[in-house]
Amino acid sequence: MIQKHDRSDRRFLTFPAVHPCSAVSPATLLDSLISLSRSICSYQSKFFPTQRKIAREALRQVAILLIFFEEIQERGRPNLSDSAVLCFSELHLALQKVLFLLQDCTREGARLRALTKAGFVATQFRVSIRTVATVLDVLPLRTIDVSCEVKELIELVARQARKAKLEIDPEDETALNRVTSILDGFESRLEPDRRSVEQVLDYLEIRSWNECQSEITFLDDEISLQYLDGNERELPLLSSLVGFMCYCRGVLFETGEYGTFDQTDRMCNLETIPFLNPEDFRCPISLELMTDPVTVATGQTYDRVSIQKWLQAGNLLCPKTGEILSNTELVPNSALRKLIQQFCVDNGVSLSKSRKKNRDITRPIVAGSPSAAEAIKFLSEVIANRLYFGTEEQKNRAAYETRLLAKSNIFNRSCLVESGTVPPLLNLLNSTDPSIQENSISALLKLSKHSSGKTAIVENGGLKPILSVLKNGLKLENRQISAATIFYLSSVHEYRKLIGSTPGAIQALADLIKDGTNCGKKNAVVAIFGLLLHHSNHRRVLSAGLVPILVNILASSNVDDLVTDSLAVLATLAESAEGSVSILQTSPFPIVISTLQSSTSRGRKEYCVSILLYLCMNCSGDAMSDLAKNHPSLMPLLYSLTTDGTSASKKARSLIRMLQKFQETSSSGLKNSAVPQERFIHVR
Repeated sequence: MIQKHDRSDRRFLTFPAVHPCSAVSPATLLDSLISLSRSICSYQSKFFPTQRKIAREALRQVAILLIFFEEIQERGRPNLSDSAVLCFSELHLALQKVLFLLQDCTREGARLRALTKAGFVATQFRVSIRTVATVLDVLPLRTIDVSCEVKELIELVARQARKAKLEIDPEDETALNRVTSILDGFESRLEPDRRSVEQVLDYLEIRSWNECQSEITFLDDEISLQYLDGNERELPLLSSLVGFMCYCRGVLFETGEYGTFDQTDRMCNLETIPFLNPEDFRCPISLELMTDPVTVATGQTYDRVSIQKWLQAGNLLCPKTGEILSNTELVPNSALRKLIQQFCVDNGVSLSKSRKKNRDITRPIVAGSPSAAEAIKFLSEVIANRLYFGTEEQKNRAAYETRLLAKSNIFNRSCLVESGTVPPLLNLLNSTDPSIQENSISALLKLSKHSSGKTAIVENGGLKPILSVLKNGLKLENRQISAATIFYLSSVHEYRKLIGSTPGAIQALADLIKDGTNCGKKNAVVAIFGLLLHHSNHRRVLSAGLVPILVNILASSNVDDLVTDSLAVLATLAESAEGSVSILQTSPFPIVISTLQSSTSRGRKEYCVSILLYLCMNCSGDAMSDLAKNHPSLMPLLYSLTTDGTSASKKARSLIRMLQKFQETSSSGLKNSAVPQERFIHVR
């Protein structure tokens, strides 16, 4: 078989070329060589940001080979000797590598990376072209039926391929030296001369915001792949290049298409953490779900592999708190591990897939290199300056740049907060331009994921404008993002009380649950859940009329996460007598029992049982009488939960005991009970 060459999944600068199989016919081999040569020649019209001279030489030689192959084919069925077939097979292998090189030299977003690999690429071109020369030297050309003119061309190609100077292009070398100088300057905390940066970008023809973003995306993918491989040798350089391109994107290009934004990180899509703070199950270092959580001397929990790499790198500070570790002992957090594993089983989350980008643990906390760190710091200062003093359009773009930069990692968020971006972003929330308001609240959402970002928002009076957007945002989407921001702020204990006591805050969340999209409803529900962690907010949530709204969600929504989150809030409210009374007034038993019966999620089942248990505990007579008389299907459901070994089974046993006791003491006696006597068992 002949290998196909349109390998879109091929890694950058890898060359998976293969020999044609030994049984391939000369005609098939010739057809494949012609197809391969034509693919290579199609690159004659493409722009090569690097390797321009070598690429032109390779294209010229392959164009002549194509003439040679096509003439053989035109003269009828090729009658090639075994040695000729062997030579053609070697040419096929060499031309595959040439095609791979051309693809990589012109790959979208890979211009800067190709420049930094210019020496390696030139070497690969040289090896491939020299291979072509060697094959043509031993090719039995006189036995092949082609014209004398074509034979002379092939002999010429062989001579030129042997003698061609295929070294790194001097212009590439000059551009590469400029890049190195700029990165060295960043490392020395020297902001680069704008003209030097422009010369690099002009040489590579990177001339727009979008092209910068394409380069960053490619480099980020390369970093992820290298983490996956466990190959950390080039990570500092790649991180430096990302920092450089982020600097270029934010400083040099104030115009560009920036209206579309990747929405996948919005709260509504955090399906792996339905009602808890997303940081609860994620390692603060790797930002991935923890598979083996361990606790260090400061009481903070990390994934074992992440904290071990952190310590092995010579870091003796707690990554999250910055405190010096009194010892390096790692204590397994088995309770959290079981919780995460159970959560993954319930929600169909694959831990292996969640960690497929096994990123180096220092990347989210600190920059990947000193150059990258200083580049981001310089960029953050530029952004902050524009947010304070720029025109309205510049402020909008700076808010969007903050939004994009803060999405990447913890280090970027820290730099942006330290540079003072929070106060002007808060001021922009009052804008009458929906786009400015959206970019500002989205940027604040990203920054609120950082502990210093939460502090900066609250200490700069950010609650009032954020709640204003929640109530009266210029777009529904802005209100939904505001609710997600409230959720992150509520992860701080003292802020839960502050938010809850702010007039209209909880009511605004309740209104969003009524009026919002599924995304908005989810954001608001998890924000309410966070606020309920402060007990004084329970009564405020009940006063906002949230219970009937949540029960209606259970009855009408087909969004699993939203149903689970609503059950979690109802279960929390049911813990108090006042909450139980409010829930009981909505006649919740049919929908809760139906959800318990149909659900495959252990989490949802536990919430359902919790609601029923608390209602029976706090409203014993009315609740248990209703359950016993009108819902005979409940007891079999509870029995089925008693053997699964989870906390739901304990609650199910407690509820069974309560219902049995109620039946035994009921004036109507067991004879007329809706619960069959033969199903009674002793539950420990």
